[in-house]
Amino acid sequence: MAENNKHTEEMNENAEAVEEIFDETGAVESTEETISEDVSVEGASELEELQQKLEESENRYVRLRADFENFRRRVNLDKEASEKYRAQSLVSDLLPAIDNFERALQMAPEDEKSKSLLQGMEMVYRSLLDALKKEGVEVIESVGNEFDPHLHQAVMQVEDSEAGSNVVVEEFQKGYKLKDRVIRPSMVKVSQ
Repeated sequence: MAENNKHTEEMNENAEAVEEIFDETGAVESTEETISEDVSVEGASELEELQQKLEESENRYVRLRADFENFRRRVNLDKEASEKYRAQSLVSDLLPAIDNFERALQMAPEDEKSKSLLQGMEMVYRSLLDALKKEGVEVIESVGNEFDPHLHQAVMQVEDSEAGSNVVVEEFQKGYKLKDRVIRPSMVKVSQ
């Protein structure tokens, strides 16, 4: 019996030791669960922060890319426009000289010398017009056409029963276009 008591005591001691280990293990496990919950809550908030930063960065990237594409498109359009209208300042500077040639050519020659001079001036005038035409310069046709404020500058109005209302009756100064851009509008007289 003494041996049984001894054996029972050993079993009780072993049971107590197992219970202590179990309690310690349970405490460790519950501590681990608490720590993992804290870590998972902190990790989740950090993860959300990182996802927000990633979204913001992606949005910023998309906006910057769109801005860059718009910038590139504007630069290309500006480049095309500058190439298309590169002769505009030269044409604007030449128009008064062409007007003077036209006035001079309207003079009636009095003798042979003035006739040959007039012919030479006409040749130079034609050469200038041909060079301007090669660059895309066109004369704006006015007389007989309906008045267009984009193409014509009305300096006078007259009552003309033969011409319709708002029709150009007379042109005082020729207008010119470079491709599709008006360089100088025609100065005209318009019927009411």
